[in-house]
Amino acid sequence: MTLGKDNGIVQIHSNHSVDQTVEKLKAILQAKGVTLFALVDHSGEAEKVGMTMPPTKLLIFGSPKAGTPLMLAAPSIAIDLPLKILVAEDSHGKVWISYNSPEYLQERHNLPKDLLQNITVVGTLAAKAGE
Repeated sequence: MTLGKDNGIVQIHSNHSVDQTVEKLKAILQAKGVTLFALVDHSGEAEKVGMTMPPTKLLIFGSPKAGTPLMLAAPSIAIDLPLKILVAEDSHGKVWISYNSPEYLQERHNLPKDLLQNITVVGTLAAKAGE
């Protein structure tokens, strides 16, 4: 796992293709009762305008039960919620799962420490999808 020192982005390697990783994430979210609000296919959209990029997909997901207390405590976190996981293939064919570090979001929005648990699930989801 790597953490961007300045940007708070955590990156972990996936043992699967982008599509397989996305499907695993979707299944995990569904099993946990977490809503998948959107799936943005960046590479698919690029292809529609005649451009090529490695497979790149963004999942936007969350739970109002977990997110609402965060937004009540620190309204600015609404800019970073719902949670997001980016699944992308690099120029060497490796697939990476990236997400905002919960600790980074806590610091960025001055969240109470007792609410951090509401967003730490993102790391568990990413790890399970990459296995």
